[in-house]
Amino acid sequence: MECRRQNSGAFRCRIKRQREAASYGARLSREPRISVIYSSDLKRAHETAETIARSCGGLEVIKDPHLRERHLGDLQGISLREAAQSQPMAYKAFLSDRSDQVIPGGGESLDQLYQRCTSCLQRIAKKHRGERVVVVSHGGAIRALHRRASPHRRSKSKIWNTSVGILHLSDKDEWTIKLWADISHLNKTGFLDSGFGGDKTSG
Repeated sequence: MECRRQNSGAFRCRIKRQREAASYGARLSREPRISVIYSSDLKRAHETAETIARSCGGLEVIKDPHLRERHLGDLQGISLREAAQSQPMAYKAFLSDRSDQVIPGGGESLDQLYQRCTSCLQRIAKKHRGERVVVVSHGGAIRALHRRASPHRRSKSKIWNTSVGILHLSDKDEWTIKLWADISHLNKTGFLDSGFGGDKTSG
């Protein structure tokens, strides 16, 4: 019975994600001159990117591992509740206030995540100078991009699934936030009532 409930829950979550991605794609399909979509190569992000691409007339999706979520080392694939018991050193590292604190087992520090994600976006911007590009990534990576664009101001908005942020990268390497964590396309469809949400640490 437990397995059935888990599988059913996973199926419902997947359907929810598909609907959210479809709503996001419908919104972006009304945006002019989108050139290409870049996506993390992890499954959920890439599936979202493909849905958006279809809504926007079959845009190309380029997978880039540099857009992945933070690697959590020994914590990878387990819940924080489990981590506190089974991986206490990694758990302590994860909760550290130090941005240079790596996580045992090959996990990244926040500084390493920041460097990886911001360098990736800078490469994309240089390759597509003057173009509009859609980037699909994950909560931790997105917060790193916000930190680069607004270093003295922490993002207070929760990183909801399929929320929209718009960054402008100038030729002088200046980053400007035009829009952040916008979910108006989901409000109109009522998806937020289901509480799909980002992860509990988002925001």
